[in-house]
Amino acid sequence: MIILGVDPGLTLCGVGVIEAGAYRRLSFIHVDVVRSDPKTSQDLRLLAIYNGLVEKIERFAPDAVSIERVFAQENRNTVLGTAQAAGLAMLAAAQRGIPVALHTPTESKLAITGNGKAEKIQMERMVARILGLNTLPKPADAADALAIAICHALRPAGALQRQWAQASQKAARRQGVRRGM
Repeated sequence: MIILGVDPGLTLCGVGVIEAGAYRRLSFIHVDVVRSDPKTSQDLRLLAIYNGLVEKIERFAPDAVSIERVFAQENRNTVLGTAQAAGLAMLAAAQRGIPVALHTPTESKLAITGNGKAEKIQMERMVARILGLNTLPKPADAADALAIAICHALRPAGALQRQWAQASQKAARRQGVRRGM
């Protein structure tokens, strides 16, 4: 199952792609950020984020898109931009029929470190360890996107459990096609 994680942001939108294999063994595929220029108008910034997300979704063909749920922040402009970027990620996935899941930062921290209040450096180290990376993923937005993807792989529940089963079946069929079966 290919999972594309998104840490939404209007200036830097983190994108992390992992594969969850048998026994939920996780493998690193890609990490990056989609950028928009803060000096341009908001509509063009949103377009840049959307186009970048679409490019990643089309390139990696994920079975699920996992997005960090927007939470209250003191800066109203920051939370608005973050919510808009999250909406663009949901839209890009929905247009392609890809299931979307939202996970809070606390859920992600809990799934990865066992501590819902883990510090950022703890998260970065555990993400690197889980995915077998030699260096910590950078920038922080990219590391957060990988963490959201890992969280989705480790914590499916309810409807997500059904999505996991469907995506696993789809991935198995895809493997059969690649092997000429």
